[in-house]
Amino acid sequence: MSTFKKLFQQTFLYGLATVLPRMLSFLLVPLYTEILPTKEYGEISVIFAYFVLFNVILAYGMETAFFRFYNKKENKTEVLSTSGWSLVVSSLIFFFLAFFVKDQISLLSGIPLQYINLAIWILLLDALVIIPFAWLRAAEKPMRYAVIKIMNVAVNLGLNVFFLVFLQGLAEDSKLFASIYLPDFEISYVFIANLIASGLTLLLMLSFYFRIKFEFNVNLWRKMMKYAFPVLIAGIAFSINEVFDRIMLDYLLPADIARSEIGAYSACYKLALFMTLFATAFRLGIEPFFFSHAESKNASQTYAQITNYFVVFGSIILLSVIVFADLLKIILIQDEAYWEAMEIVPLILLANLFLGIYHNLSVWYKITDRTKFGGYISLAGAALTIMLNIFLIPKIGYTGSAIATLAAYGLMVILSYYFGQKHYPIPYNMRKISGYLVISILFSILSFYVFRGNYFIGIPLLLVFIGIVYFSEKKHILKIIQS
Repeated sequence: MSTFKKLFQQTFLYGLATVLPRMLSFLLVPLYTEILPTKEYGEISVIFAYFVLFNVILAYGMETAFFRFYNKKENKTEVLSTSGWSLVVSSLIFFFLAFFVKDQISLLSGIPLQYINLAIWILLLDALVIIPFAWLRAAEKPMRYAVIKIMNVAVNLGLNVFFLVFLQGLAEDSKLFASIYLPDFEISYVFIANLIASGLTLLLMLSFYFRIKFEFNVNLWRKMMKYAFPVLIAGIAFSINEVFDRIMLDYLLPADIARSEIGAYSACYKLALFMTLFATAFRLGIEPFFFSHAESKNASQTYAQITNYFVVFGSIILLSVIVFADLLKIILIQDEAYWEAMEIVPLILLANLFLGIYHNLSVWYKITDRTKFGGYISLAGAALTIMLNIFLIPKIGYTGSAIATLAAYGLMVILSYYFGQKHYPIPYNMRKISGYLVISILFSILSFYVFRGNYFIGIPLLLVFIGIVYFSEKKHILKIIQS
C-alpha cells in the first residue's frame, strides 16, 4: 500500500494547493453576485472564458511535455532550461503581437479596450510561471507549490474585497484613496486585483529562472514540441468544452439579454466547483504519479484501482451537492436574480464527474506517447460541443449549453475507454464503476427533479449510497486508513 499512500499524500497536498485557493476564490461569487448586476457578472465571465482559451494556447502543451521528458531523460537540467526558455520567448512574442492588434481584438470580441490591456498583461505573467510550477510538481515540492498558489488567490481575494467593498468609503475620507477610486470601475478593479496577484506570484517564482542555465537544445525542443502539439490541440478542445459556451451564448443569444443570461448561468455553474476541485486535485496528484510508475510491474492494476477510487468519491460528491443544492445557492449566490439558472446544476456536476473520469482514463495515451489520440478525442468532444450549442442555444438558451457540455464529456469518456483498451488494456472493474454511476445518477434525479428540497428523502438517499460504497469497498478503505 506504500504506492497508494504516496499517491494520497501527494493528492492531499496538491489538493490543498487547489482546494484552498479555489475556496478563497469561491468567496468572490457571493461578493460579485451581491454587488454586480447579472449583466456585469456576465461580462466578467465572458472575459475569463477567453482567459482559459489563451492560457491553453500560451502553454501549448509544454507543461505535459516537460513532465514526460523530465522523467525520461538523465539530463533533467537540459529539459528544464529548454522548456523554460521556450515559454519565455513565446510569451514575449504573444505580448508584443497582442498589444499591436489590441484594437482589432476589442472590436471582434466586443470587449472594451481597457479590459483588453489588463488581460494581455495577466496572460503574460501567468504564462511565465507555467514551467516553474511544473518543476515544483516534478521535484515533489508540493508544500511550496501550495503556499504560492494559496498566496496568489488570497491576494486576489483581498484586493477584490478592498476595491469593491471598502475603497469607495475610504475615498470619502482620504485623499490617498480618493486618488485611486473611480466610480463605475468595478470590472476594471476585478482585473487589476488579478494582475497584482499574478505579478506577486511571478516575483516569488523568479528564483527558478536564476536556477536554470542559458542553454537551449533545439533537437530536444523539437521532440518536446512534437509530443506537446497534440496536447495543445487537446487543450484547446478542452477549453472549448469548458468555457466556450459563454462565448457562444454571447453571440447566439439576443444582445439585450445575452450578458445577463451568461451571468446567471456562470453563477449557478459555480455550484459544480466542488466536483471540479476534487477532480483537479486528483489530477494534479496522479499525473506525475502515472509517469513515474509507468514501468512498474503492476502498473495497469494500479491505474484501474485509482480510477475506481475516483468514481467512488466523485459519485458521493455528485449526490451530496445535488441533495443540498438549494441550501448552497442561498449561501453562494446572494441575488435571487441569478437563481433562474439552477436547473443546469445537475447537468454540469455530472459533466465534471465525466471529465474527471476521462482524465483518469487518458493515462494510456500519455504513457505510451500516443498523445495524438488525446487530440482526436478532445476534438470530437469540442465538435459535439459546438454543434449542440449552435443547435440548442437558440431553442433553450443556457440549458442547451449545459446539455452540450455533458454530452461532450460523456463522448470523450467512451472514446478514451474504447481506444485505451485497444492500445493499453487496463483491467477496470466496469461492473463496480458503472454500478456506482448508475445508482448515484438515479438518486440525484430523484432528489433534484422529483423530491427537490425534501431533505427527509434526499439525505437518506445520500446515506444509503454511502452505505453501499462502504460495504462494497470496506476492505480497501480500511487498508488506506491503516496505511
